[in-house]
Amino acid sequence: MQAELPDSIAIIGVNEVGFDSGNEGFTQGRELPWLQDTEEQTVWAQWSVSYRDVVLVDPSGKIAGVFNLTLYDLGKNGDYEELRDALLTLDSEE
Repeated sequence: MQAELPDSIAIIGVNEVGFDSGNEGFTQGRELPWLQDTEEQTVWAQWSVSYRDVVLVDPSGKIAGVFNLTLYDLGKNGDYEELRDALLTLDSEE
């Protein structure tokens, strides 16, 4: 079910400020780049992120959409394809 994404698409995790105690365990055995938000950067606040949001950022760095993994289950038909297609659309906008 998992498709290869073009090299021009990067996926990273950004953990919310104050929830950094589990970072080491979360990233163990995974290749997903994982960043810790800070009170100085406040990425979550600036982007109005909710828990389990996938924020789609276009090639110019602007937010192009949000896909929440609590509302949309990637294990269900259609939800995975919707997120994949949104990512591939971003790639074609370069």
